Amino acid sequence: MRTAVFFLLFLSVCWAKPFYQKGLFDFMLEDEASEGSAFPPGTDSLPLPPFEHVCPFRCQCHLRVVQCSDLGLDKVPKNIPSDTTLLDLQNNKITEIKENDLKSLKNLHTLILVNNKIKKIDPSAFESLTKLERLYLSKNHLKELPTNMPKSLQELRAHENEISKVQKSVFDGLNHMIAVELGTNPLENSGIEKGALQGMKKLSYIRIADTNLTSIPQGLPVSLTELHLDGNKITRVDADSLSGLNNLAKLGLSFNNITTVENGSLANVPHMRELHLDHNALTKVPSGLGEHKYIQIVYLHSNKIAAVNSNDFCPPGYNTKKASYSGVSLFSNPVQYWEIQPSTFRCIYERSAIQLGNYK
Repeated sequence: MRTAVFFLLFLSVCWAKPFYQKGLFDFMLEDEASEGSAFPPGTDSLPLPPFEHVCPFRCQCHLRVVQCSDLGLDKVPKNIPSDTTLLDLQNNKITEIKENDLKSLKNLHTLILVNNKIKKIDPSAFESLTKLERLYLSKNHLKELPTNMPKSLQELRAHENEISKVQKSVFDGLNHMIAVELGTNPLENSGIEKGALQGMKKLSYIRIADTNLTSIPQGLPVSLTELHLDGNKITRVDADSLSGLNNLAKLGLSFNNITTVENGSLANVPHMRELHLDHNALTKVPSGLGEHKYIQIVYLHSNKIAAVNSNDFCPPGYNTKKASYSGVSLFSNPVQYWEIQPSTFRCIYERSAIQLGNYK
């Protein structure tokens, strides 16, 4: 009897299917099946959900940020997740942005294309990027700024390109733009179309340094608080050069060839706090500085200023206790230390600080 029972048990083991480890999902399906059918009618398996977040080959994707920098890419990669908010493609070899390269990225906020070899951007390349706020195109080979930029754009960086022309149509309707960087381009005054920058009603910061400008561009937006024109070929500041810039707080004109700041020029910027006129060819302190209520920093070093008197910084009857100088730099000028009137030292000292070293 025992022999017969043992034989039947042995036979059932031989006929059993091989054992395999079930995953957690399999057990969950079995639990659901025990309570009723877990699958849609007419099917014998559960359909798999679509796999949407495919990261481009060799890129890194995390929290809607896609980083594809320093990979030697010669074009924008495919399969970028549609919910991407920041796309980093800097330090590659991309030569062109085509019409459909970014078409599906409707949630993109920041696009970094710095240090590629981009020569061409399709006119429709950015049209669908309705949430784009920051566009970085620096260190490429662009000859013109891209057209049809999103109305949502707030910051544009395009320095170190080959841009020689700025058309008014490029910035039309960009009412949210705050900062524009166009430095280190072969840009001349004639290449900036009249009123090209004026349409940006919220523009606060603009930098057009190290270009070929010979004068301060006209038609700048009244919203500007910072204007940086260092490293150009500007020779003079005319009385109307800064007209209308009532909100300007910082003016950078270092490393130009300025010989004259015309009387009344600085009166057009009543809220100025910083004035950078170092490394120019001025022979005297610009008039009107002492009448400024908010001025704090004045850089005049490395010019040809031969004389300084108290009226240059504090006019007669001026209440120095209410003034706000925190730094005045006059070193590397031919003026002699003993030629500066004592009242000048007292005036500037009471307004906080003066740098006088390296006199000739």
